[in-house]
Amino acid sequence: MLNIALFGPPGAGKGTQSIALIKKYNLTYIATGDILRQEIAEGTLLGMEAKEIIDKGGLATDETIVQILENRILANPDSNGILFDGFPRTVVQAYILEGLLLKLNTSLMCMLSLEVPEEELIERMLERGKTSGRVDDKEDVIRFRLQEYKNKTLPVAAFYNEKKKFFPINGVGKLDDVLKRLTKVIEKNLENVWVNIVLYGSPGAGKGTQAKKLADKYNLVYISTGELLRKEIENETEMGKIAKTFMEKGDIVPDEIAIRLIEGKIKMHPAAKGFIFKGYPSSIVQAYILDGLLQRLGTSVTGMLEITSTTLQSIKRLSARAKTQSARVYDLDPEIIIHRLEVYEKKSPKVAEYFQKQNKFSSVNGEGSSEEVFQRLCLSVESLMKKVR
Repeated sequence: MLNIALFGPPGAGKGTQSIALIKKYNLTYIATGDILRQEIAEGTLLGMEAKEIIDKGGLATDETIVQILENRILANPDSNGILFDGFPRTVVQAYILEGLLLKLNTSLMCMLSLEVPEEELIERMLERGKTSGRVDDKEDVIRFRLQEYKNKTLPVAAFYNEKKKFFPINGVGKLDDVLKRLTKVIEKNLENVWVNIVLYGSPGAGKGTQAKKLADKYNLVYISTGELLRKEIENETEMGKIAKTFMEKGDIVPDEIAIRLIEGKIKMHPAAKGFIFKGYPSSIVQAYILDGLLQRLGTSVTGMLEITSTTLQSIKRLSARAKTQSARVYDLDPEIIIHRLEVYEKKSPKVAEYFQKQNKFSSVNGEGSSEEVFQRLCLSVESLMKKVR
């Protein structure tokens, strides 16, 4: 998700620029000030609690903000991302936002701060006060709000600066010029966003062939736990010896082995812009593991694509592969083939549900030629990439 915080003092133009950014990137807009004013106008409990504070130029309580944020985010599950206007305003709120986004398996990409001299800010808001009807657009309240900003919100800049996510933007000039400065920084950050795809499907669905082609086309690093394990077995390592006993039976290898292999593969590609995981995770536990691995790197799964295949089609493909040089040891025994398919059918629904709840799951028809399936997968991959880049 493309999550942006638009920062800056009152009167810096956050609301105006937010409208343009929302339209350009198809984002959900969250402005706590606007939402609170709506709550006040409707006479809700949250609105009445916040009214007295806002009228004096103060900030609403964090308890109120948390309720508003969570409700709005959960109400827009299909969004390409979120634009936070004027939030977080304190370091405490920054931690609150980190926690909320972590819960949603995402994070803040960047904080863009509109920098405008104080005297111009006062002039802007006094002019706005002539038509806005807002009680906080009066000079004494304006100066109080600016002082509040300096005292409470500037430390937020340091919080995100340490994370290398804070970008000051010159907020003076024509609206289009300011927008160009904002989008330039956003586009630069988008170049660094990883695309991590899980290619899923039953044994014999063609995951290996398609994953390698996708990795080549979209400049992703291909990670196949199966290939990594077979290499360990071939080299007769300790991990390989343990894994062999499981793989010969068509069972899932212990998770601690897969973790070590995946971490090792990722470390080998420090300049990578994303990964394509073939057949991993294959269980709900592995789904949690993969999310944990990627979160440590400041990223997450972009999407899971399942190649659908009938049981008969899978058996035919695996039986055919058994007669080639690409045969796996578990392709040679029909009973093991059936066992692997049974394991997949038992565990796959929970894995699919895990990513469905995050709106990161989609199916691709696996029937037809390899090229036909590849073209369908490309459409799905490009759709995922548009959401994050």
